Amino acid sequence: MALTLYYGSGSPYAWRVQLALEHKALPYELKVLSFSAGDTRKPEFLALNPRHQVPVLVDGNFKLYESNAIVEYIDEAYPGRGAPLFPGDPKTRALIRRVILEVDNYYSPASDKLIEQAWWKKPEERDAKVIAESRKEVVGELGNFGSAMVGDYLAGPLSAADFAFYPMVAFLRRAQIKLTDLDADAMLPPAIAAWKARIEALPFFDKTIPPHWKAS
Repeated sequence: MALTLYYGSGSPYAWRVQLALEHKALPYELKVLSFSAGDTRKPEFLALNPRHQVPVLVDGNFKLYESNAIVEYIDEAYPGRGAPLFPGDPKTRALIRRVILEVDNYYSPASDKLIEQAWWKKPEERDAKVIAESRKEVVGELGNFGSAMVGDYLAGPLSAADFAFYPMVAFLRRAQIKLTDLDADAMLPPAIAAWKARIEALPFFDKTIPPHWKAS
């Protein structure tokens, strides 16, 4: 086994894969790419992913991009390692997959509007109305996830669903660096705030914190 994860510091999609690898107790090499240096557009990386995006997992001669596909792959390819990412009976696994789809199809589009205002707009270009409306939309989505939780985690047992969602929620605190009035913590309903704390208490969590977040 020779797993290599090509990773961009702060990429929520790469972060979900690293969390999954740690949960599975799989040894891997982490290769951190620089977005600002254009590493994802260099020929050697384009040979791994022509869409020039992270994450990419290389397992021997096999290469795979798209975070959700990677997470499912490592769970199926290494069933005897660590804890399963899609545990339980068919109904539980279906619920896990449904939650992952909801993260990408509903929560992410809402939060992307805030991220765009925070990171891709100059202060003078930011639209207060868009920020306020997007914040309200994200709060609504967070409420939906909180009310649909099954036990301590999103779909019952700790699973790929939690690792898909956590980086997206954590990014709200990063957006607050630019949008100082965002009050990211207040956006979280109690159930999601408690869930977030449980993820951050996992024994391997600190190892996965994006490198440049630790320095900021």
